This record gives sequence, C-alpha cells and structure tokens, in this order.
Amino acid sequence: SVFGAGAWGTAMAIHLQRMGHAVTLVPRRLEQAVALVRDRENKERLPGRALPSSIQIGYEAAPALLNADVVFFACPSQGLRQVAGRLAGILKNRRGDVPLCITLCKGLEADSFFTPSAVLAQVCPQVPHAALSGPSHADDVAAGLPTALVLAHLKDAQSAKIFGALAPRISDRHLRLYLSDDLIGVELSGVLKNIYAIGAGLCDGMKLGDNAKAAYLTRCLCEMVRAGNALGGKPETMYGLSGFGDLVATCNGLWSRNRCFGEALATGRSPKEILSAQKSVVEGYFATECFYRLCKKNAIDAPILEGIYAVLFEGASPLERLNALMQRSLKSECRP
Repeated sequence: SVFGAGAWGTAMAIHLQRMGHAVTLVPRRLEQAVALVRDRENKERLPGRALPSSIQIGYEAAPALLNADVVFFACPSQGLRQVAGRLAGILKNRRGDVPLCITLCKGLEADSFFTPSAVLAQVCPQVPHAALSGPSHADDVAAGLPTALVLAHLKDAQSAKIFGALAPRISDRHLRLYLSDDLIGVELSGVLKNIYAIGAGLCDGMKLGDNAKAAYLTRCLCEMVRAGNALGGKPETMYGLSGFGDLVATCNGLWSRNRCFGEALATGRSPKEILSAQKSVVEGYFATECFYRLCKKNAIDAPILEGIYAVLFEGASPLERLNALMQRSLKSECRP
C-alpha cells in the first residue's frame, strides 16, 4: 500500500506494479481518489503516466492495510504523524504480522524536529521501519529509467535481516537499491538537499553563472557533511546517493519544486506569494525554518543555510546574502 498520491507516491506505485506486486494507492483527498479511478492517470501530479488497471485506488485506510505486507508513506512530512496515526489505530485490531513501513518523505516535523522515521517510531512503535531516499525524479521512475536509491534501516541485526530480505523484492533493472544502517544520516541528507535546492534556484534565477553554481554545490556538500555529522550521521552517507546524489539532482533538475521555488524568489516575488500558487508542497521551505533552529540549538556553523533562512523568513535580499558569503574570512578548503 502506498499512502499519498503525489508524483513520488504515484511513481512508486507504478514501479511496484511493474515488478508484479499487488498495489493499492491511497490518496489523501476523496476527490483525488475519484479522479484517479476515472482517468487512470494522475493528471494533477504525474501527467502522461498511465496507472495500470491492476493498481487499486483506495481512500479508506483500513481496507488498504488489510493484507498489506509493506506500507510506503509518500505524504508530506508535516502530515506523516496524522497518516501514521490512522495506521496505528487499525493495527491494534489486525491479526498476524504487522507490515513493514517505509517512508518516502524528506523533511522534519516542525515542533519536534523529528525525522520521518522518528515520527513512525513514536506513533507506531510496533512496526519495523526504514527510509527510501536518493535522487528520485518521479517521472523517471514511472518511465522505468535507471534510478539508484538507498534503503536505510536501524542499526540492529533484526532490521538488517528484514530489510535486506525486502530490498530484492523492490529492486530490479530499473530501480537499484543500496542498503544502509545510517538511518539518521540518510534522512538528514534528504532534508538538507531540499534546503540547498532553494539556494540553487536563486543562483539560476539571478543568472550567477556556471562557476558560481559549481562552487555553491561544493560548499553545500561541505556544510551538509558538517551538519549531518554533528547530528549523528556518517560523513560517508552525505557523500553517497542520499546526500551528494540527491543534492545534484534536486539542485539541477528543472522539475525540482524546491529549485523552482528559489528561482521564483529571484524575481522578487515573496515566499508566501509563490507558495500560495503551488499545488505541491515545497518541503525545503518548511525544512529551512526547522533546520535553522536545530543548527542554532546545537551550535552548528551553517552559513549557507542561514543565508537561505534570512531570505525566506527575514526578508533579506538574495544579493545581500550572496555578498556576505563571498566576503567571509578566508580559510583552508579542507576545513569542514
């Protein structure tokens, strides 16, 4: 069962069906469920990709969970607690094994700073959970183009066994999975790359050139390693698919909501004006505010993130923040 019928949830449902699995796709809104049944296409979020007739479209959680072996959460991170709460209530009455749960969302819960897996662990402590992350443009996955992702689980023998056995069931010649036991590192990478993609959009919108974009991505990776490591992630994770890989894809993809949001900011439009016109959630906007507070709380030096925060929430000029970054005191590149 895939809960959340945005572009990524829909693409994952198509991929799983293509592998021969029985799939139920569960939108958050009734009218979206009706449209998916009628059109057999997610015209709003993933136009041009047909939904095979074998994919069931649900709306009520209980029937979708009745025989589910694996549940994918493709909802926005701010809505995960509510969706997971529905799952927890239903599982109280379910007989037999509980399903494995995999989060596809990339963000932090606003009040708690919890990653998606931490929310799941609190709301549904009885279910084994993991996170699937990495460079994953939904349309590429739906089209069957080559994609490589990371399936990250808790660092214990039981989780390694469970998700090690699951990986071949959702991996094929179109979608290759790597395993990781650095769950926090993988999830923090997914949060940070969305934030930095907003800055990449600013670079594009301000027409700063190729040199600036390359330098920006390089220093973002350095900051990602520093922040992620300070919060418990492994540096090598940040250099992998969920970090560097997703950073490159999201900061350069014309499809990236976060990059496009930053590009729109460069035209002088306000964040609220841009967001009000968006149909899809811009995870990086909400993540910036959360991660800014998290860095301040833990005394983490993150000048790029702080600059993006100032533009989004303090009304700072992008050019002003760029000049501030360019005129910081000089130091060795090797210093994180």
